[in-house]
Amino acid sequence: MTYLDRLATLIRSCLPAEAEPPADSDGLFRIYAVLLRAKGEQVTEEDVHDAWSAWMLSVDGRHRALVPFRELDPETRAFDIPYAQAIRAAARRLRKGPG
Repeated sequence: MTYLDRLATLIRSCLPAEAEPPADSDGLFRIYAVLLRAKGEQVTEEDVHDAWSAWMLSVDGRHRALVPFRELDPETRAFDIPYAQAIRAAARRLRKGPG
């Protein structure tokens, strides 16, 4: 398991129970791990959407949500909220250290 996989696992563990990650999304969570390293608690829903979009291009390049975040309707934007929250929660856990 790589350092990015460990961070991806941490992010998954911070998701609320009602979040339903896409199937076969290990690659997506590795991108989220990069966001965690690059932005930490400053990550935004727009960042999460951009990461998801990069991943989705390899899954379904015609997905209707492959547009800039600002062009999404509020219901679609809401899908990014738990992932941004999980990345921020993971950043806080890392900052606090083992304990």
